[in-house]
Amino acid sequence: MNSFQDLETWKMAREFRNEIRLVIQNFPPDEKFKLTDQIVRSSRSVTANIAEGFGRYHYQENVQFCRTARGSLNETLDHLICALDCGYISQERLQELTDKHNTCLKILNGYIAYLKRAKQEA
Repeated sequence: MNSFQDLETWKMAREFRNEIRLVIQNFPPDEKFKLTDQIVRSSRSVTANIAEGFGRYHYQENVQFCRTARGSLNETLDHLICALDCGYISQERLQELTDKHNTCLKILNGYIAYLKRAKQEA
């Protein structure tokens, strides 16, 4: 891997983040600095933490940043559930996003497991 952009986990998180961007365009204007902002920040945090961890060049630091990314990924899902509760998205749309979230989570957990194994082998 030459760049964090080569990581499957980063690529999937980027797709999820871009999907989120499309969803929030339909939120009411009064949510711009409330729920919309929280969703944007948490979804951006996922890819940002994966990238930062990759740049640390130490397995344990990389794992820690990936754990933070995992937390932000779950935070984003919680905000989407809140959007459902507020009537901003449908149950069907939430399910689609939850499926993408779960895929991102599985790939991220796999990457974390890989980093832990690599640390032990080093």
